[in-house]
Amino acid sequence: MMNCCGLLTLQKEPVPLKSIEVELEVRDHVATVVSTLNYENKEDKPLEAVFVFPLPGDAAVCHFSAQIGQTQIVAEVKEKQKAREEYDDALSSGQQAFLLEESDESADIFSLSVGSLPPGESASIRLEYVIELAVQADDGLRFCLPAVLNPRYQPQGSEGAGFQVTSVPASLVPYSLSFSARVSSPRPISKLESNCSLDPLQYLNTDQTQATVKLAAGHKFDRDVELLIYYKDAHQPTAVVEAGQASAEPGSLMGDPVVMVSLYPEFPQSVMSSMASSGEFVFLLDRSGSMSNTRISSAKDTLLLLLKSLPMGCYFNIYSFGSRYEHIFS
Repeated sequence: MMNCCGLLTLQKEPVPLKSIEVELEVRDHVATVVSTLNYENKEDKPLEAVFVFPLPGDAAVCHFSAQIGQTQIVAEVKEKQKAREEYDDALSSGQQAFLLEESDESADIFSLSVGSLPPGESASIRLEYVIELAVQADDGLRFCLPAVLNPRYQPQGSEGAGFQVTSVPASLVPYSLSFSARVSSPRPISKLESNCSLDPLQYLNTDQTQATVKLAAGHKFDRDVELLIYYKDAHQPTAVVEAGQASAEPGSLMGDPVVMVSLYPEFPQSVMSSMASSGEFVFLLDRSGSMSNTRISSAKDTLLLLLKSLPMGCYFNIYSFGSRYEHIFS
């Protein structure tokens, strides 16, 4: 079974995917990604299905909902064991239920138990997550939409860690992708680039601090979609204010407004040249319970190799962490 991502039956067979709709909202350095995936059960019997998908390790899921026919379910955060019990109870009583949880095998893979999908019925899954965009060497911000339903991980029981592929033959992608991005920043937006064909960039105001762009028509989701965002005056500090939710309790975490300050300093060439010849290095060593057996020995050997490879005249320190953290040099 090559394709182990997407909506699968308990026998690891894929439920047909009809379309994907992705809306990207970028505010300065942070992106909100809203994905809607539409499936259909073409069998003549109900299917108990599981939706398996990878997410970036630093992404935070902030909303999940699913709709089957006229039934819509919005996810709530609950203790894992209690959530599983409620899911089993709902299935045994003939009700539709959904269970979203992190995979035991990998922290960046989530699985969603969709429950019973009636024959001929459609399922629409909506997932929203937030992620900070990585800054590239040319000052661009990079967003990547992975070809999540194409083969990316080894099947269960195979040896070694999961491997990643960034493209597959277009003939193996029977579904469509709709992708749009809206970018806003206190700084003007100079350009947007992609490894895929885009429609022309559309500015929404005269100072060019807001813009939208879409994938060109006819795009086949046969590879990861990469988007590079470039701002003018990239090294100028900025601040973005987010209002609290009107429905949240006043004084609560979600009810209060928050401010995000972005600092991306530019160092003089003389400083960078001196750093390149000597440098400063900080090593982080995990000594928590998950590093038992041979893992801690391998980490120690790796640290020793890195220390022996340091250039002359550099500065370095070693931090280790478990239930608390410690550093070797003050």
